[in-house]
Amino acid sequence: MPGDALSQDPAELRRRIDTTKAHPARVYDVFLGGKDNYPVDRAAAAAALAANPRGYLDVRHNRDFLRRAVHTLTGEEGIRQYLDIGTGLPTQENVHQIAQRIAPDSRVVYVDNDPVVLAHARALLTSGPRGRTDYIDADLDDPAQILEGAAKTLDFGRPVALALVAILHFVEDERAYPIVRELIDALPPGSRLVLSHLTEDLNPENVRAVQRTYTERGFTFVLRTKAEVERFLTENGLEIDPPGVVPAHHWRPDHAAPLPEQPEAGYLDDLDDLEKVRYRDIDDVTDADINVYAVTGRKP
Repeated sequence: MPGDALSQDPAELRRRIDTTKAHPARVYDVFLGGKDNYPVDRAAAAAALAANPRGYLDVRHNRDFLRRAVHTLTGEEGIRQYLDIGTGLPTQENVHQIAQRIAPDSRVVYVDNDPVVLAHARALLTSGPRGRTDYIDADLDDPAQILEGAAKTLDFGRPVALALVAILHFVEDERAYPIVRELIDALPPGSRLVLSHLTEDLNPENVRAVQRTYTERGFTFVLRTKAEVERFLTENGLEIDPPGVVPAHHWRPDHAAPLPEQPEAGYLDDLDDLEKVRYRDIDDVTDADINVYAVTGRKP
């Protein structure tokens, strides 16, 4: 449970961390320029980057889609509650920071199953005084546990935005659709789904090469078509918001992604390709770079 998770014994946390196998949350952290990862995660990221040298743009534009979606739903749609499943490691613009800048009373519950994320979860609990945040140490495969824990912070009598950002491609079909159905069934009318998903529709050669590097490391990695992504919304009766299911960089672009810090001249010369990623500007993106669909929808 949320409070119990954060009080977990440090020795138990260390026991749970498997540094011999890459974890999606930590590989994602590598591409975002984070430090909370291990050599095995960096090796997985390096292999993916070698397979698709512009692949970091999928990760960065996926994250920027989440920024824009939270900004839109909070600022234009009046959403004040978020359930972010598959949170990943804390980064510069976490959901509660975006939402509470606009609406200080916003409430956010984060969910992840990586003990490394749990070890750093206090960084996700820096809520402003008028809002609330919480963290649940749980797996997407157990929606009932997630919903029970989230109900301690969120009011399920009021709209909730469910964020499933770059997580469902790690879940096979026989579980993915029922899990999403169970989560959405628990949400009241007016709630929203924020979803992004890897696909082979757009640039299949690039993303299949990346898929191979991850499946070789034991990841489940399901690439879904546009119709299969839409199904997460339509079969649950959700109304798809404009502009529909689109490549992530085309979902209501505002060209306001935070600019990366720029090092002194010559500094990049001594870095390998993976280390250079954190300094790349993502505004040079083209359609040939992106393999991620993004969409939001409303529960009527």
